[in-house]
Amino acid sequence: MNFWYLIAGASLSLIGALFHGIVGHKKYIVNINSSNLPDVSKSLSLVSWHVFTIFLIFSSVSLAFVAFSPNAYFIVYPIIGINLAGTALFLFLGAGKHRVLLKLPGAYLMGGTAVFAFLGI
Repeated sequence: MNFWYLIAGASLSLIGALFHGIVGHKKYIVNINSSNLPDVSKSLSLVSWHVFTIFLIFSSVSLAFVAFSPNAYFIVYPIIGINLAGTALFLFLGAGKHRVLLKLPGAYLMGGTAVFAFLGI
C-alpha cells in the first residue's frame, strides 16, 4: 500500500466534491432554474448533480480509510472501477455530440482519482 497515493486520491476527490457541491451548485442552480425544463426535470437534474457530489465524498472517505487501514484494501477496487467507468462515460459522450463534457473537469477528476487509487494499492 502506498499511503500518499491513497491520500492524494482522497484529497483530489474531496476537493472535487467541495468545488462541485458549493461552487458548481451555485452556477448550476442558476442555469437549471432559468431553463424551460418542467419542474420535475429540474428537480431530478438537481438530485443527479448532487449524487455526483455524494459519490465524490464517499470516494474520498473510502480512500482515506484504506490509507489508514491497509487491511481494508478491497474497498479501493470499486472506487477504481466507478471512477474509470465515469471517466469513460465522459470521454465517450464527449467524443460524440456532447463535446462540452471534455471541457469540464469531471473526466479528469475521476480519472485522476482512479489513477491515484490504483497506484495506492
